Amino acid sequence: MAKASINRRGTTAVDTHIGQKLRARRTLLGLSQTELADAASISFQQVQKYEKGTNRVGASRLQQFSQALGVPPSYFFEGAPAVGKKAPAPSEGELPEGSIVSFLGTREGAALVRGFLAIKEKSIRHNLIDFIDALKAK
Repeated sequence: MAKASINRRGTTAVDTHIGQKLRARRTLLGLSQTELADAASISFQQVQKYEKGTNRVGASRLQQFSQALGVPPSYFFEGAPAVGKKAPAPSEGELPEGSIVSFLGTREGAALVRGFLAIKEKSIRHNLIDFIDALKAK
């Protein structure tokens, strides 16, 4: 009797990307890993593994996360690296999308975005961007 083959492939760049998007959205909404885990009926350790890209997120679990985070499942694939193809190198001065998504998954990134979005006056937002550009030049 032949043994069933076991898939021993490691996680891919897409798995890591999905984990980063999961963390970024959770953090942006101000949810803890425990709260997201409770919504999906799993442990917070499992959420950690998904966010790190250590474990792959299955389709049904992705659907649960989508509902809990208020986004369509396609959200997690936006900007995902092409499978089997090299991503084009970012232009000079441009950050790779993965590092932006990763930053948004941090407390500082989420706080920065929340604060920026709370500024209602467009001229103040533009002044802030100009200020950041001036700091980068130093």
